[in-house]
Amino acid sequence: MDPDWPLSRDLVLVGGGHTHALVLRRWGMKPLPGARLTLIEPGACATYTGMLPGLVAGHYALRDIQIDLVRLARFAGARIIFDKATGLDREARLVHLAGRPPVRYDLASFDIGATAALSGIEGFDEFAHSVKPMGPFASAWQAFVEGRQARRSPARCTVIGGGVAGVELALAMAHRLRAAGLPDSKVVLIEAGCSILAATHAGTRRRLIAACNRLGIEILTATRIVRLRSGSAELSDGRELAADFIVSAAGARAHDWIARTGLSHTDGFINVRADLRSVDDANVFAVGDCAHLTHAPRPKAGVFAVREAPVLLHNLRASLSGASLMEYHPQADYLKLISMGDKSAIGHKHLFALSGRRVWSLKDHIDRTFMARLNDLPVMRAPEPPAERALDEVGGAPQDRLCGGCGAKVGRSSLNAALKDIAPAQRDDTVRGRGDDSAVLRTGGQLQVFTTDHLRAFIEDPYLMGRITAVHALGDIWAMGALPQSALLSLIIPRMSEAMQAATVGEVTAAVSDVLRDTGADLVGGHTSMGRELTVGLSVTGLLEGAAIGLDGARPGDVLVLTKPIGSGVILAGDMRGAARGDEVRQALEIMQRPLTAASRILAPAAHAMTDVTGFGLAGHLMSILEASGAAAEVSLSAVPMMPGAEWLAGQGVRSSIWLSNSSLDGRITRPASAASDLLYDPQTAGGLLAALPEALVPGVLDQLAAAGETGWVIGTVTEGTPAIRVT
Repeated sequence: MDPDWPLSRDLVLVGGGHTHALVLRRWGMKPLPGARLTLIEPGACATYTGMLPGLVAGHYALRDIQIDLVRLARFAGARIIFDKATGLDREARLVHLAGRPPVRYDLASFDIGATAALSGIEGFDEFAHSVKPMGPFASAWQAFVEGRQARRSPARCTVIGGGVAGVELALAMAHRLRAAGLPDSKVVLIEAGCSILAATHAGTRRRLIAACNRLGIEILTATRIVRLRSGSAELSDGRELAADFIVSAAGARAHDWIARTGLSHTDGFINVRADLRSVDDANVFAVGDCAHLTHAPRPKAGVFAVREAPVLLHNLRASLSGASLMEYHPQADYLKLISMGDKSAIGHKHLFALSGRRVWSLKDHIDRTFMARLNDLPVMRAPEPPAERALDEVGGAPQDRLCGGCGAKVGRSSLNAALKDIAPAQRDDTVRGRGDDSAVLRTGGQLQVFTTDHLRAFIEDPYLMGRITAVHALGDIWAMGALPQSALLSLIIPRMSEAMQAATVGEVTAAVSDVLRDTGADLVGGHTSMGRELTVGLSVTGLLEGAAIGLDGARPGDVLVLTKPIGSGVILAGDMRGAARGDEVRQALEIMQRPLTAASRILAPAAHAMTDVTGFGLAGHLMSILEASGAAAEVSLSAVPMMPGAEWLAGQGVRSSIWLSNSSLDGRITRPASAASDLLYDPQTAGGLLAALPEALVPGVLDQLAAAGETGWVIGTVTEGTPAIRVT
């Protein structure tokens, strides 16, 4: 997204299917100025259909078959919303979501695939899996096999659906169970029709049935499952099967909510024209398995989704810019490559069929090449530095791209130097001021806490930035043991159309208000302005029921307890560089959104000193406590919780913008040289609370945290001495 060109159109991609993944990659190579791109997808990764049987058979690891949608979205300059679409308001142009307010669109494109769920079977949702969506199924299968291996217990697996997908899946499962050392396991394939593979080429059908016989797969036809219980399946002919793992591959079924959008559909699949637009609505596109090509009906197959991508990209850009659209005309037939469990496959097209290991090698090459296109993204070169420029602190070397969140903060030493020149408070009602997390003011007989904070956006999603900023700003209130009271919003948004302005401001205010109201506080107003990028700030007040908890009460012998893992700075920096894994970025964002209400209420009555861990990193904020308290500390590095992926990124040399400034404490910190200890200087956004507690109270506090669904980690102790930290 070009920050110097005003935004005027919202393009929303609903679903992270293969077509949309390819569109994201190509969009990243050539974005359309003025268009804001959004991807809505529940997961951080999409599972590639073509390699799923290989995963089930054990030939691939889960990571091998996943498309990292977070990295793709970052590459494309798109925001990614981790949620599921549940409806469409075509008049207001809103996509309704399961877990947050609706998202506006000027153009919406759907690539949400299909499902194989059979909710009409009693007990299906509780005891069975659908092969679509593939991500949850793949994870469930991996866990099931590992569990059986650990117990050395034979498995009884059932596959519903005797088409190519069901047979391919049954072959892969049977091979995997044998390879896992579970030879007494059994795979049963159930087909409601009179025969399996009824629509398949005769030669291919013979080869696949022979492969099923070799692997001992039992084939049951002209029957269906009517009821599922834990460990068993009841058939329509009265028989009962032992079934530990049940999966449906019984054809593609449309998502129920599509039929309620008012769009024309065929069996729930959106009817589209040759230009991939809905036959009813020129602002809605659909591709992949969720679409029905009215001009050229085709079976549900990934090859069509892949070949729709360049046409969809062209038509989306054309619709946004006023150009002419093009048509998609699918081929009449295509090369079908079907895995046979082991590393052999069948390939057939027209009347010709081949099978064997060479066909598998061809399929493997095609699949890996496709995945490389989406995961091995081009490195976007940094702008060349000017030939003539002022010298800087590192000898004229160009600076890395500035981080967002707390990675963009001013360093601890610079801030402390500025604050020490502030005159002491002249008002009697200013109880605490300079040097603490928040100001403490006396209003009548009530003590009020006041603080302010803001974050430069590190993700493209205004709603998520609003939630994280609210949690971050409230951290100072919670750290002093106060109850949040009210907040004013300060918002800078990029230049955009009035409709987009209204939607963006609405998303931020809704997010901030939701967080505040959950804590018992109110958003009471705010101010906005336009700038080059999104920045969200809050001024927050809180009320104290007793004395404020400051930085200056820690005593030798106190135990240090931390309530959130560290590593958000390096993960956000890695995300910005395209080096972080999408699932790890998503986990970090979820941790940042977690409020500290319960943790504060439990820690505050016991804490001698407390702070929230933010821009100065764990080391810097602990040092602030030690300086105010006149004490030292010992920290056990192995006890410090770290976000998944953070230590690996630190080991690759990824650092946040403020890391170097934070590490200026090295002269007062004794630590081992390692990537893990580097994370002690990592700036945290919406980090956890760090409390110094009397040792005798720690077990009870940890029990209370656990009972409230919170976690507390004991990371060290306060010791006697001049302010310094010894890391073991």
